[in-house]
Amino acid sequence: MIYTLKQFAEMFNITEHTVRYYTDINLLPCQRDKQNRRIFDEESVNWMQGISCLKGCGASIEDIKEYCRLCRLPESKENLQARYQIFLKQREQAYKRVEEAKVTVAYMDNKVKHYEEILSGNITDDSNPKKWTEVKRPNKH
Repeated sequence: MIYTLKQFAEMFNITEHTVRYYTDINLLPCQRDKQNRRIFDEESVNWMQGISCLKGCGASIEDIKEYCRLCRLPESKENLQARYQIFLKQREQAYKRVEEAKVTVAYMDNKVKHYEEILSGNITDDSNPKKWTEVKRPNKH
């Protein structure tokens, strides 16, 4: 299957500008049609899936470039080891993001319960930050 720039960008929920940037910096392979417009095939889809995964883990463009560079080199044990190390690093980052997300979800769960208590009339509304400034703070000496 062949995809236009617009179709490809929509497929990955990214901007056309981002797709052009990725092709310009040689992260993402593309071909050109007779009017010199970028077109994308299944190989491009496979590359973009890898780029999206690394990006989703928080990988920098430099890390993604290095991974793509390694993928284009001839297969070797060293090459495989280098790509493996990139994924180990990014997996660690992904786990950190998961833990941060768990903390955020727990905070939001507590806030939702707090608002439910306020809305049900069980406690008074103490949720407005404007009211927090009215609380006197102890003097520091």
